[in-house]
Amino acid sequence: MNKSEILDLILLKQEGSYWDFKREWYSQDKKADLLHDIMCMANNLSNRNAYIIIGVDEENDYSFSSVKTDPNRRNTQQLVDFIREKHFAGGVRPIVSVESLGFNEIEIDVIVVHNSDVTPFYLTEKFQSVMPSNIYTRVMDSNTPKNKSADLSHIEMLWKKRFGLLSPPLERMMIYLKSPDLWDSSPSSYEEKMYYRFSPEFTIETVMDDSKNGYQYYLFNQTDIRPRWYDINLYYHQTMLASLEGLSLDGGRYFTPSPRTDGVSLTQYHHWDVAFKYYIKNSIEYIVNEFYYHPDGDDETIAHDRFMECILVFETDCEKENFKKYLKLNWKNKQCYTDNIWLPYFKEIEGYNMDVIKEEYMNSQILKKMLDEFRNKKGDSIHG
Repeated sequence: MNKSEILDLILLKQEGSYWDFKREWYSQDKKADLLHDIMCMANNLSNRNAYIIIGVDEENDYSFSSVKTDPNRRNTQQLVDFIREKHFAGGVRPIVSVESLGFNEIEIDVIVVHNSDVTPFYLTEKFQSVMPSNIYTRVMDSNTPKNKSADLSHIEMLWKKRFGLLSPPLERMMIYLKSPDLWDSSPSSYEEKMYYRFSPEFTIETVMDDSKNGYQYYLFNQTDIRPRWYDINLYYHQTMLASLEGLSLDGGRYFTPSPRTDGVSLTQYHHWDVAFKYYIKNSIEYIVNEFYYHPDGDDETIAHDRFMECILVFETDCEKENFKKYLKLNWKNKQCYTDNIWLPYFKEIEGYNMDVIKEEYMNSQILKKMLDEFRNKKGDSIHG
């Protein structure tokens, strides 16, 4: 959500399939209306974030009505607490947040109801006039009435969304990979291939790539440092959806897609002065990484944990970009983070500058500490 997007919706002077206007915040006697509106927006048919825009008077030509002094105003935490108390099916609740926007002396609030794949949202116990088992949605500018349930065709669409049936093949593949226990092995003499049990046209295979034999710094804290490189190919029928670089660690005890690489330049030059390996949660690399990991508390777990000790994992791409800005400002203080860093034994590898490898490993440990500090400072600023 950004300010210009909300302003464009206000200037339309009409409500729509994923946005609604309220002149003021919901009063204490309208909690059922608040819950009902959130559920309708969470089950919107536009398959996107939805907005309840508070501080716009549609009865007065959609003019602003500032919420600065509104006694019923809520922040994100209060709204989350309100949702948490309700009995949703499966314990799965809509994700909501409150964003405030300023227009000169006027403030409006926007309840952002975040898009989700776990639709439909519905209650298992009645809350005031909001009925259990009723599935509410929003069609054009109208919500399903509280005493009714949405049309069957709309409910069917919401369930299809949950099962990934409305998504493009790659998105469906990523949904299916999150349930590794539903994948079965396919016999093959040339590669290891698995298929999704309920949609066998989705397959994933690993093929050894003998042309690759490079060493990376994160290999050196494994018991067996020798790399074995693979191609991880994802298919829908015979169409390849994606191909990732795969890596077998510690003599085959742990298998994972290679992390991505990014970095920052500390000078006017364009090359990276500080580089790092990373995953972003919900990226295809991270999902496939989770797919192949079967924690057993034994050798595989040890290899996995040692690998992840060297890799940065970001919640979103936005967090990564913000961390890069933080890194650029604070890397000059890197010596403050070197205490209690353990370095493994670095065996000499012909053709490699081991001093560079050691520096990359040391930097990965410093960066892990800096990322923790970055998140702590961000949390302090939010709660402060």
